[in-house]
Amino acid sequence: MSERPTAQELTEAIAEFLGGEILPILSDQRLRFRTLVAMNALSIVYRELDALPPADDTGRRELALRIRAGEVEPGTLARVKADVEARLRVASPRYLERYE
Repeated sequence: MSERPTAQELTEAIAEFLGGEILPILSDQRLRFRTLVAMNALSIVYRELDALPPADDTGRRELALRIRAGEVEPGTLARVKADVEARLRVASPRYLERYE
């Protein structure tokens, strides 16, 4: 149930895009330098994310199993909505703004 793409995968994809698609076509030395700085910053973020302990999604997995089994306790819908809202605040905050 892990979120995909992960933050680490996103940083890697952006770094690959900048290095493979953008950097080769930049002739302005200032822009090249700033792009290299951005790529270095993404590498730092990637390594920091790599050093974090893996996220524990046991609670979400257990909840999904209970819902599939029809064992829906009171408050389950509120818990699921809160979880989805928290994930959307990170992944797509503008989506939530339409409903607030």
